[in-house]
Amino acid sequence: MTEIEKLDRIAISVKSHKLLKQLLGENPGFEEILRSSKNETEVVVGVREWIEKNLKDRENAFKFYHARHSTRELFEKLEWRDYAIIRMLDYIDHAGIEYPDLNLRGEIAVSNPLRLIWLAVNKGTGGAKPDFFVDMIMLFRQLRGESKQQATSVEQVTGWMDRYPSGLDPRIIQLREENKLRIIRIIIDRIDRGEIKSTRYQFEPHLSDGEKTEKVQRWWEDHQFHLRFAVRSPELLNEMLDFSLDPDTMKILEDAKNAGIPFFVNPYYLSLLHVRVPYFAIGADLAIRHYVLYSKQLVEEFGNIVAWEKEDRVEAGKPNAAGWLLPDGHNIHRRYPEVAILIPDTMGRACGGLCSSCQRMYDFQGGRLNFNLEKLAPSEKWPEKLKRLMQYFEEDSQLRDILITGGDGLMSSDRTLRKLLEEICEMTRRKIKRNESLPDGEKLAEIVRIRIGTRLPVYLPQRITLNLIKVLKEFKEKASKIGIRQFLIQTHFESPMEVTPDSTTAIQRLIAAGWTVTNQLVFTTTASRRGHSAKLRKVLNDIGVLPYYTFTVKGYMENNSSFAPNARVVQEQLEEKVIGQIDEKYYDTIRNFPEEANLMVENIEALRRYANLPFLATDRNVLNLPGVGKSMTFRVIGITRYGRRILEFDHDETRNHSPIIHQMGKMIIIESKSIHEYLKQLEELGERKEDYEGLYGYSLGQTEHRIPVYDYPEYAYQPTSKMTNLEV
Repeated sequence: MTEIEKLDRIAISVKSHKLLKQLLGENPGFEEILRSSKNETEVVVGVREWIEKNLKDRENAFKFYHARHSTRELFEKLEWRDYAIIRMLDYIDHAGIEYPDLNLRGEIAVSNPLRLIWLAVNKGTGGAKPDFFVDMIMLFRQLRGESKQQATSVEQVTGWMDRYPSGLDPRIIQLREENKLRIIRIIIDRIDRGEIKSTRYQFEPHLSDGEKTEKVQRWWEDHQFHLRFAVRSPELLNEMLDFSLDPDTMKILEDAKNAGIPFFVNPYYLSLLHVRVPYFAIGADLAIRHYVLYSKQLVEEFGNIVAWEKEDRVEAGKPNAAGWLLPDGHNIHRRYPEVAILIPDTMGRACGGLCSSCQRMYDFQGGRLNFNLEKLAPSEKWPEKLKRLMQYFEEDSQLRDILITGGDGLMSSDRTLRKLLEEICEMTRRKIKRNESLPDGEKLAEIVRIRIGTRLPVYLPQRITLNLIKVLKEFKEKASKIGIRQFLIQTHFESPMEVTPDSTTAIQRLIAAGWTVTNQLVFTTTASRRGHSAKLRKVLNDIGVLPYYTFTVKGYMENNSSFAPNARVVQEQLEEKVIGQIDEKYYDTIRNFPEEANLMVENIEALRRYANLPFLATDRNVLNLPGVGKSMTFRVIGITRYGRRILEFDHDETRNHSPIIHQMGKMIIIESKSIHEYLKQLEELGERKEDYEGLYGYSLGQTEHRIPVYDYPEYAYQPTSKMTNLEV
């Protein structure tokens, strides 16, 4: 007997029986099909015939269903009932297919919902859980045309947004001053007791308490201070938070420590967490609090975490999953023809703190990443290696965009960063010189965009010093003269509560240096609450930041706690972000924003005013696929007996890819939690389930078109279409 056959013999629970009865009561025609069918095949035939008979006039639904590769234009023509038709037909087409479920360490999952219901009706078995039946009840309501897509107004969305204060609210600023002083007193006490020893940060003899406090206040403005005094243990974390963590949370944190999960939270970021929760901001800090506190699932899975992104696995001399040949080592990562990630062998491999849903937790598990900052200084071999890496960019036919990241692109010292940027300039010069001898159609793509990926304006804004700004400004002036035209800082604000006076100053400095600042939001459970992402977009616009991506949480069961189903990502896009949608008549205006980066605040405000928009929805909602690239083009093709949805993702048809995607086909992702489980989690966070009405119905997604502000500038020549460093 197979494992699937064993599961099919499991009796359903009392709650599942009651939900089954509700499903049948609401759908007497479906019950008749089930009662009269001798097996699941007859059920499938009966349901398909019912759809084709009663819904045959839904032309767009059937056109989308039959399309091998769908388009955004066709997606936008679909009506609410069409989603259900497509999903039911996809359930039928994919019935019985087995998939390895990496949420359950490779256990085989199978989708066969009509069989599960038939078994439940005729034998009381099938093992389907209540969450499965709830999802099916909602599907049939949508199929019958009984449920409706929620129509939200600007007033409703702004009402949700108003629930979340920003870190610029004077009342929040005052609370954080209290937090800061509490943390400073703890640091002073530990230095006095000799528990913390530092040659750089120590007190002269006979200083009064006030003088010590004043001295630490000055240290607070030094980013090195925050790295030196970062919290590395659950005990100190709880003390810094005035012992406000409950016993269950402390147990999870202790287990995390014993499992080998590192802690690294700097004092500044800790000061953003509430200890004395104000009446006007209950739950406002949850999105950042959950970045610091680990989940039970992460602790249980640590040691068994599976790498998510296949193209990041590199073997010397062999192409990665996208087909790109890369230099030896782990310095260059690449998915697309135009852009490659550069990770230096410096402090840039570290971060200003560890995020609980970090995409690189697999590397922490393997020991490749850590917070041993002293060992990350560049070696004598790094300058020589850097030249070799630059040669890769120089000789490649398609690369035009370098993303310096890590770790964190701004953790490197000013000196190291200046040297890196100088090498990029020299490489760009050589590439331009080389092109002079090549005819049109054979010229290589030249470097036109430089990006630095960093969370330090959020995690550690003290790092954005005037000296760093000088380095960035000088590089921009120098690089602009040789043809590099776009200079972007890609940061990661997770919550409007992270927009503080300190982070605002950091952003203002970067903008004054002529760099465009964009934001990547990770759509965690807490960030997915109604209006939260919309409020973040508005607050970021206010300080001159353009939203760039809104990412689904990636990973398997280790990120279950922070995972928001893709249905919610699409709902947020179509019901909340939509109020900031930019009309195409403003595209020429916004396209020029990076050319006037130092006027970003004024230009954003002017466009919002002319277009009458509360914020500019310049971001795209996407998932980093476990294959190659980013996409939000998916269909729900199955559902497990636990109610967890099985999604089939296609590549983003709006951008260039490695030719290997034609061989890879579509990708299957099994979500780590059901919609019902997610809604219960939101209720525990204080949300009203009624506010998310219609969530079950979002079973399709289509990647949005890129806003022109992120287009590459046009070349004055015709570059080659030939791809180098590629082996497919």
